[in-house]
Amino acid sequence: MLKVTLKIEGMACGMCEAHMNDTVRKAVRNAEKVSSSYKKGETVFLTQNDIDEEALKKAINETGYQCLEIRTEQYKKKGLFGLW
Repeated sequence: MLKVTLKIEGMACGMCEAHMNDTVRKAVRNAEKVSSSYKKGETVFLTQNDIDEEALKKAINETGYQCLEIRTEQYKKKGLFGLW
């Protein structure tokens, strides 16, 4: 599983976060646990497959926000309550 972190410019409120979450879900069909934070200026989600970064950037930029960076890393699920 992959953890994808997007640096987003232009989010200013909770509705912006919801809009970004919807945009990511539409652009990445198998996106899971999509979460955005306007305070951090980022969106994070999990996926089983590689993503098309250019298509994702294009989808985000078309909404009026700007995708500044995409970081992908391996995600390892932790045990109960993250103790293991």
